[in-house]
Amino acid sequence: MKPIIVIGAGPAGMMAAITAANQGAAVTIVEKKDSVGRKLSITGKGRCNLTSSVDKDELIKGFPGNGRFLFSAFHEFSNLDVITFFEQRGLKTKVERGNRVFPESDNAEEVVGLLYENMKRAGVKIQTATAVQGIAIESGKVVGVNCERGRLPAEAVIIATGGMSYPGTGSTGDGYQWAAAAGHSIVEPRPGLVPLMAREEWVKDLQGLSLKNTKATAYNALGKKINEDCGELLFTHFGLSGPIILSMSHGIGGYLYQHKKPVTIELDLKPALSEEKLDERLQRDLNKYSRKIFKNALDDLLPQKLIPVIIRLSGIDSGKACHQINRGERLGMVHLLKHLQLTIYDTRPIAEAIVTAGGVNVKEIDPKTMQSKLVQGLFLAGEVLDIDGYTGGYNLQAAFSTGYLAGKCAAL
Repeated sequence: MKPIIVIGAGPAGMMAAITAANQGAAVTIVEKKDSVGRKLSITGKGRCNLTSSVDKDELIKGFPGNGRFLFSAFHEFSNLDVITFFEQRGLKTKVERGNRVFPESDNAEEVVGLLYENMKRAGVKIQTATAVQGIAIESGKVVGVNCERGRLPAEAVIIATGGMSYPGTGSTGDGYQWAAAAGHSIVEPRPGLVPLMAREEWVKDLQGLSLKNTKATAYNALGKKINEDCGELLFTHFGLSGPIILSMSHGIGGYLYQHKKPVTIELDLKPALSEEKLDERLQRDLNKYSRKIFKNALDDLLPQKLIPVIIRLSGIDSGKACHQINRGERLGMVHLLKHLQLTIYDTRPIAEAIVTAGGVNVKEIDPKTMQSKLVQGLFLAGEVLDIDGYTGGYNLQAAFSTGYLAGKCAAL
């Protein structure tokens, strides 16, 4: 039996361990925390967005930058294979809006428990509370893993330590150091899916407000569009968060990181209405509440929390009677609702990001095996690689697929 060590008991590591053991290898999985799947148990707000049900081409497009690297991994272990893997082992799944696949139970702990039980069933030796100090390499070949308690010999090692987001779960960037020590280059890690920080003080007044159908468009310092999305966003005390902001944060964060210049996000609060139609709607409301003062006439149009902020930004006297609002003020209000701007000057720290962008350079990894091109017997899987996808199950799919492929090929 070929001795294999997997470092990191997250989704990539556990899938790698199960796959390699089922191929007949003698697998030990080493985890520095005292339990497995710590980060996995909190993904999707504890619901665990396992994958996305989109087709393979769309799956690749969900990884801006290095999506093509995942082609072989997705071919070997697709999103349908992930669903089948869990369904056959007793975990029923469901598809929600946006093609997001969740456990029917909405319980991430069930996913962790299933992977743990399948590791045990496959004969994987599970060593928690064990800190790895480095990978032992001799003559360009892996010979084992150095731990506090001594060396664990191995003919193959799979690094599946994750990135640097949510460090309390064990993702503290250790894998980058070991890969670098083995000769690999590291694309500097930065926050991937992450909330954004705005300069405008008025966002604090909107803290906790969620808007369901909003269009957001990001522009760089030269006014060129970076990206856009439509859906749900959340105002926070520091700026913006929510599904569309997290997805857009990859491109925005990349620009901020590279150019060190602020980004403008323009919000269309009424994307279903043209400015002309919105003006007609606003006129109807003003006529309907003609005897009311302006600040009490917008409840049909806007959430209560948003009204005082919008009125303040519009420059219209909040105590003015509705029938006194002139055409210029009304059109200015319409324009504001369609073009509400925020200045984004930074992302939140990497520790608060859902995933890490950057990592081990994928040009130095064989995409058909997940084996290092520099060191024989060294494999890498999951977020430690320079791959990061949009929100919606993409990143867990990448972890499962690269973990599966690494485990299968390491066992050969």
